[in-house]
Amino acid sequence: MAKSTLLSSSIARKVAMALSGLFLISFLSLHFFINFISVIDQDTFNEFSHFMGNNGLIQFVMQPILVAGVVFHFVMGFILELQNRKARPVQYAKFNGAANSSWASRNMIISGMVVLAFLGLHFYDFWIPEMMYKYVDQMPIDETRYYWEMVHKFESPVRVGLYCLSFVLLSLHLWHGFNSSFQSVGFNNKFSKSLHKLGYAFAIIVPFGFIFIALFHHFNN
Repeated sequence: MAKSTLLSSSIARKVAMALSGLFLISFLSLHFFINFISVIDQDTFNEFSHFMGNNGLIQFVMQPILVAGVVFHFVMGFILELQNRKARPVQYAKFNGAANSSWASRNMIISGMVVLAFLGLHFYDFWIPEMMYKYVDQMPIDETRYYWEMVHKFESPVRVGLYCLSFVLLSLHLWHGFNSSFQSVGFNNKFSKSLHKLGYAFAIIVPFGFIFIALFHHFNN
């Protein structure tokens, strides 16, 4: 009975981890879409950014849910990693994991920690200044400031380099995580192969799309 309960608890954690990951992927897609607009049209990017930054539903409902989702996903990731390590036999240390699994799948905790650190930097760069601007300094509303604020963040080559490295690791994290999420929730049918291909495409297009955006603004402004 104890083993059955432990197994059920482990499966529940994996499902919760998967669902929170899929939720964060939806946010990442929206974030990428808005940022990519900055490459195409400055005014449209400012309009989207102003709407996102001043819509009550997004600011006071969706944003707290997003933060909670990020914290939950990474805390659950650490818990599962510790659980997996405790479950491994001593002989596992001699096992050649590289022969049976990808680097991404064996190092999800490493790529996840780097991504978490990047999110902290992202909050420091964008979210905190935004809160200071609107609620502390109470500056007059300027609907055209968003584009140049973002471009300013990409002036430093060191910051751009760290940004690009973070998204390379995010790509590796997504490469394994996207498809693992569908397996965890039991999605296994005739559409599985197509979803796997979609997951791999997403893991390449979106992170490297963010890298393109950073490099574009770094070299063009």
